[in-house]
Amino acid sequence: MTQPPPPPPNQPPGQPPQPPAQPPQPGYGYPQTPPAQPPAQPPQPGYGYPGQQQNPYAQQPPAQPQAYPGQQPPGYGAQPHNPYAQPTQPVQGVQPGYGYPGQGQPPTVVAQPQPGTGGGRNNTVLFIVVAAVVAIALIVGGGIWYAKSSGDDGKPHDTASSSGGSNGTGGSGGPAGGGGKEKVPDDPASKVLFQVPLPKAEDTVVTSGSWLTDTVYAKSGIAEIVGYDPAKGSKLWTIKLPGPVCAASGHVDEDGRTAIAFQPKMPDKGRSAGCSQVAAIDLAAGKKLWTKSVNSGDFPITFQNVTVAQHTVAVGSLEGGAAFDIESGKVLWQPKQDDTCFDEGYGGGTRLVAVRRCGSYDNRQLHIQTIDPASGKVISEYKMPDGIEYAAVVSVDPLVVGASSDNVSDYFSIDNKTGQLLARIPAPKDTYGGRCNGLTQIDGCRQVVAGNGRLYLTTEEHDGKAEYSKTNEIVAFDLKTGKPTGQRAEAGDGYTLSPLRMDGGNLLAYKSPPYNKGGQIVSIDGGSFKSATLLENPGTRNVHEGETSLLPEYAELLYGNGRLYMSAVYAHKPSAYSKEYLVMAFGTDG
Repeated sequence: MTQPPPPPPNQPPGQPPQPPAQPPQPGYGYPQTPPAQPPAQPPQPGYGYPGQQQNPYAQQPPAQPQAYPGQQPPGYGAQPHNPYAQPTQPVQGVQPGYGYPGQGQPPTVVAQPQPGTGGGRNNTVLFIVVAAVVAIALIVGGGIWYAKSSGDDGKPHDTASSSGGSNGTGGSGGPAGGGGKEKVPDDPASKVLFQVPLPKAEDTVVTSGSWLTDTVYAKSGIAEIVGYDPAKGSKLWTIKLPGPVCAASGHVDEDGRTAIAFQPKMPDKGRSAGCSQVAAIDLAAGKKLWTKSVNSGDFPITFQNVTVAQHTVAVGSLEGGAAFDIESGKVLWQPKQDDTCFDEGYGGGTRLVAVRRCGSYDNRQLHIQTIDPASGKVISEYKMPDGIEYAAVVSVDPLVVGASSDNVSDYFSIDNKTGQLLARIPAPKDTYGGRCNGLTQIDGCRQVVAGNGRLYLTTEEHDGKAEYSKTNEIVAFDLKTGKPTGQRAEAGDGYTLSPLRMDGGNLLAYKSPPYNKGGQIVSIDGGSFKSATLLENPGTRNVHEGETSLLPEYAELLYGNGRLYMSAVYAHKPSAYSKEYLVMAFGTDG
């Protein structure tokens, strides 16, 4: 049985949730992961405090905005429909909705089709990379819109995706466990290392993006990125941005560099300024290496996706994209775009994988392409079956894609070198958890991990032994055959497991806590599937309240070097009944 959602954050614990006076309005940015919709029936008691709703203090995401009738849903990084804006007329040849700018954004100019096949790439697409110290003033709706591109002067491992997915570490070998870097401490009891209050905002503002290296923990705030000492929480540096972050890569190269996409200015009355700016961030030095934008005709493209693969920053959208050298910002290649095909987005990490869409919106065909990050050359390609509307990259190595017409229904294990399908693993939503939403986030999936020759999935929550308690399990599937391996890790009564990432041949997972205990990080041996506790958080009420507002369904969780970092993906109006945090960091003494 599926666990009911928590009440809204402004509702005091112990009282039934009240409907909001009016639906939330679109804010500064659009959350990368669409919030869950509440069920039609009243929620039943869950595994929170006895007799109360599950996680009574949890942060409640804003409601999913509705599109115009017949309009495509907004894409990754696209802004929700503004109910007060006047309808705009789409440019001929462009489908409204997915990536289409509303009022207050410049119109889209369609790039001229280039000769050649839909699967290739070249550097002659009609795009202009806006260079340093160039400003374009556009008259839009009686106002002036500006876009700028500027440059700034100036060996950690690739961390797990901030959404809780896998970067594919662990390879596609056998089921042997061990070899992980994370050590089991003598005492797993943790303490709060530091907390960062949730920024105050009148509207919902995206704060997605968090990164962990050996020397810094970095987190997006409102129009800024801040680097913190991983143990003490003291600020090491701050990078100010002209507008909010709207997309962030969860990958970091070996030199401590990552990439973001952000708005060129703060939104006006909740209307987005367009996610048109791309920047590389040096996490070690705490500086922005360069900023670029890409034009379609005379107007900048709004990106839905940004990722880092090796030394390449790749951005994709319905309107086009580009790939840049992460150090210099030089354009490496651009995907060929015509009337029928375009790169919807990319999955990054040790490899680069494109989700390429061909055909009309109601008759789409998806291609999964492994690409050379430096040249854009297609190494291999797999054509998804007809009827698949969306696809998201679980892992690039091994290559696993989650696909469905309505959330995840199947996982596809694909050979990187040949493009051949190895296995199709059905994952009915009433049986398994895991969330891959190719509608809003192509690079990464939540609560599902691939590695060690296995796909690790959660089972859906079900009743535990105690009254009102919930629990679940993690199970494994063979990536070559698609068959269950028989391995099964139980969360324990009152706990629910969520896979985070691979650690060598072991799987790291987070255990959401019952009402009277703290959450845990466990290491599950890839061979024996035995669990070892790496960290257990305090169960005190004030700590529990903060932790359960940052659970992996919506928050970003990173674990490394014996420390757990939990962070919010958006800020909103402060709650009158509970204290919420942008970041909570936990660590052990061992």
